[in-house]
Amino acid sequence: MKITTRKIENEFQRKSAINIMKTVFMDEKKWIHYPDKHIPKETINSPQYSWFIAYFDEIPVGLLRLFYDPPLELPKNYQVTLNKNIDISEIQQSGRFVEVGRFMILKEYRKNFRIALSLMKASIKEVIERDYTHLITDVFEGEETSPYNFHTRVLGFKEIGSHLHGELECPNRRIILTMNIYENYLNLKKKGGKIYDYIKDEIENIIISKIRKKNKRITQIATI
Repeated sequence: MKITTRKIENEFQRKSAINIMKTVFMDEKKWIHYPDKHIPKETINSPQYSWFIAYFDEIPVGLLRLFYDPPLELPKNYQVTLNKNIDISEIQQSGRFVEVGRFMILKEYRKNFRIALSLMKASIKEVIERDYTHLITDVFEGEETSPYNFHTRVLGFKEIGSHLHGELECPNRRIILTMNIYENYLNLKKKGGKIYDYIKDEIENIIISKIRKKNKRITQIATI
């Protein structure tokens, strides 16, 4: 069984994405009412957004959205609470951020963790190619299919706070997670294992190249 992930680039793919969102977020979760409005046409092939679909034997089964340079300070009505010693201004200065959202997999395919990894692998590849360094996302606390454990235990996201309200109609508290892509990838490489073996292809050479360029710039600045 073959798993592939592709970036959405046309209306046909967008309609496949809308069907996935309708099945998961509207029919199953009851979090939205109009799935097509959550994947606006103008976000396809936009420099600020990227959408990815995962396919299982060419069947569209998973979806993920990237939002580049999101505002890190959320609206007051979201009722944000940051963890102790967390300063948003310091986080903003720590790197270039991309928000991971609308992450979903059809119910009958969720036990296949390679689908989620395939989506994250394709997303991280694009993010590092565009010279972004950090990911930020929200997950619902206590929700049956929350990816909290996957994000924190497998991918290495860290919790920085929470908020009570958001765009989706879910009563659960939202937990805010962030990840330094480079640090986490190097930590994952040290540990090794099946997860690292699965995601390293196409990503490792890009990350190593970026790190070398960054270290070279630091050396050049230090000698000025």
